[in-house]
Amino acid sequence: MKALVVEPGVAGSARVEDVDAHVAEAEVPVRVLELGMCGTDREIVEGLFGVAPEGEDFLVLGHEVLGVVERDGHGFARGDLVSGIVRRSCRHCLACAEGSPDSCLTGDYSERGITRLHGYARELVGEAPDQLVPIPCELGRLGVLAEPTSDCVRAIRHVRAVGGRQPWAPQRALVTGAGAIGILVTFLLRLEGFDVVTSSLEPAKPLVAEAGAEYVQAGDADLGLFDVVVECAGNAQLMADALGRLHRGGVACLIGIDGRDQRVSLDGRTIGVDTVLGNRALFGSVNARREDWLAGIDALDRMRRRWPGALEQLLGLRVPIDRFADALAYTGGKATLVLSE
Repeated sequence: MKALVVEPGVAGSARVEDVDAHVAEAEVPVRVLELGMCGTDREIVEGLFGVAPEGEDFLVLGHEVLGVVERDGHGFARGDLVSGIVRRSCRHCLACAEGSPDSCLTGDYSERGITRLHGYARELVGEAPDQLVPIPCELGRLGVLAEPTSDCVRAIRHVRAVGGRQPWAPQRALVTGAGAIGILVTFLLRLEGFDVVTSSLEPAKPLVAEAGAEYVQAGDADLGLFDVVVECAGNAQLMADALGRLHRGGVACLIGIDGRDQRVSLDGRTIGVDTVLGNRALFGSVNARREDWLAGIDALDRMRRRWPGALEQLLGLRVPIDRFADALAYTGGKATLVLSE
C-alpha cells in the first residue's frame, strides 16, 4: 500500500513507499480519498517537527483526511464519508479525562501524522470508531476542510469564553493572514455576524469579499481597534502587535506558529499600561476536541449554502500522492493529495 512517510528530524526524507495495510477487527476500515496539506506537514518534512511512533524510525504523514468507510460495522455503513480526529488522549490528565485532549495538561498526547501516531497519507487506514466523524454527503470533497475548520472553531469558542469573563458585546474582528486558516476564520466570524477585516501581504484576496468581509493589504492603512484579533499568519511580530490592536475588553487569539530564532518588539506602554487598564487578553489555541469537529462540519455546510462555490475556490490544487512536494510548496489556498477517486 502506498504511503507518504518521513523520518522525523531528517530534512528531505519524505518519500512515497509501500507500508502494511493491516486493519484490526475493532477498527473501521477507511479508504482515504483526499488529504489536505498544511504548514505542519511542511515543518515535519523540513525536519523541524514530528515524532515517530514508539519503536519505529518513520512516520506516515497526514492529518487532514476525507475518507470513505469500506464495510459495514461499528455504527458505520459502507460508503459513509468520514474524517478522523487528530489528537488522542494522554490518558492521565484532567483535561483528557474530561474529553478535552486539545487542552492536554501533560503533552503526552498523540496526533495522527504528527506525534507518536501514523497519519492518514496512505490508501487504507484502520481507525477507532470513536475517533471518526461523519461528513454529510452534501459536503462531498469540501469534507477535507473538516480538520482545519475544527481548529478555527475551537479558537473562536475560546475567544468567546475568554471574552465572556466580563460583560462583552464584540462586533468588530481583525484576521491577520489570508491563507486557508485565515479564510476559514473569516468565514466563521462572518457566520457569527462580526464585521471582519482580513489583512495579508497579497494585493487582493477575492474570497474575503465573497464572505462580506473587508480585505486590506498589510501596511496599507490604520485599521483602528478591534474587539477580536485572530492571528493566522504565523508571524511572531504580528502576534505581539495584536495586543495593541484591541479595544477595551478585547481578546487576541494566536493560531499561527512562528518558530524562527528572532526577537520581536512591543511598545512598553501597550503591555505595561493599555493591556492592564483595558482588560485586554491574549492566548494561543491549537487542535480541537470532538464538539469542535461537529460544530465545524455544521459550519462548513452553512458556508456552502450561504456562499455557493466559495469554499471550492479555497481548494486550489489537487494532485496525486507522488506530487506531495508540489502540494507542500503551494501558496494559493489549500492543496490536497488525491489517494482514491
